[in-house]
Amino acid sequence: MERAPLEDIALFLRRLQWTALGVGACWLLWVLAPVLTPFVIAAMLGWLGDPWVDRLERTGRSRNVAVSLVFGLMALLVILVLVLLVPLIERQISTLIVSLPRYREWFTATAIPWLEQRSGFEISNWLDLNHLIELVRSNWERAGGVATTLLGYLSRSGFAIMGLVANIALLPVLTFFFLRDWDVLVERVASLIPRDHLATASRLAKESSDVLGAFLRGQFLVMLALGVMYGLGLWAVGLDLGILIGIIAGLLTFVPYLGPASGIILGVIAALVQYGDWKYVAGVLAVFGVGQVVESYWLTPKLVGDRIGLHPVAVIFAVLAGGTLFGFLGMLLALPVAAVANVLLRYAQERYTHSRLYAGDHPTILLDPAIVPVVPKAAAEPAANNNAEQADRAERETQ
Repeated sequence: MERAPLEDIALFLRRLQWTALGVGACWLLWVLAPVLTPFVIAAMLGWLGDPWVDRLERTGRSRNVAVSLVFGLMALLVILVLVLLVPLIERQISTLIVSLPRYREWFTATAIPWLEQRSGFEISNWLDLNHLIELVRSNWERAGGVATTLLGYLSRSGFAIMGLVANIALLPVLTFFFLRDWDVLVERVASLIPRDHLATASRLAKESSDVLGAFLRGQFLVMLALGVMYGLGLWAVGLDLGILIGIIAGLLTFVPYLGPASGIILGVIAALVQYGDWKYVAGVLAVFGVGQVVESYWLTPKLVGDRIGLHPVAVIFAVLAGGTLFGFLGMLLALPVAAVANVLLRYAQERYTHSRLYAGDHPTILLDPAIVPVVPKAAAEPAANNNAEQADRAERETQ
């Protein structure tokens, strides 16, 4: 039965309304990105801390006490990172800047001639390392470090300073309120869902939360553990830039093979430039070999498991696309959106495999565990009659 023209027009207008609503939401997100950034960060921190608050509540503590304990622990971790990690990274970068002449000499005198000899290409004509290294070094020395560079950039804009200070001041306040009222917010959102779709929406929301939580919590712990392991291992080998290389390799661990590959390349180059001895190169390879064994057989199975469902290529694309469209806010929202999209795609695949389009008009019904096809009654009666006749014939022949 064909639809009336008025029904087609109404359907088109509804689709047009939803499209306009989606475009308007994206435009509003793009315009309000600087304002929404602290709210998104605080919401993610509140979502990550809510399970710990619920655990403390189950032990008999009140919601406010549990929120205060979790919030205090999170603040302590942030302070420790700022106090310990930031000065350490700045010292490592300063060491790298001081060592740039040695790296330049090694590349121009050893690495590039070796590559040219084996590849047959004149690489030195296309790459002016002297100019690049001197440019980086002069800019770094003029800026005086990471902190001075950042402050110098911000000092050129009073509004940027005010916005940064406001966001930093708002972040702990918003995080505390999100932690305290997270369950209330979830209940209010659930109350707006149509009752007929509440079960499906709850299932999809739980799966999205499990996927994103497993990725963020598990992968963050793996990155942290490997970064510490690589950094301390390379430092024990004797590399001046070992901690910086270990941090870079740990941060890139969320992409399979990219983290250890980049760490090995940087570590081998640092060992050759600093010592020129293959003994230290073997030490670098041993550090990353032990790290890969620990990651493959203990860290990833224990901390991440098989609950992720997010392919590394999808993660990279989501982060890059979000950053291109909405800046830093888009990078923050990339992983949650990718997790939800992944769950929705699995749900769509599930619905498709149960649809008539996939199964056809006459699907074969199988019985489990025997896996015996159900034969229609019309076909079963002749088969039963034939079996009875064969049994009678066999009995008469026996007699």
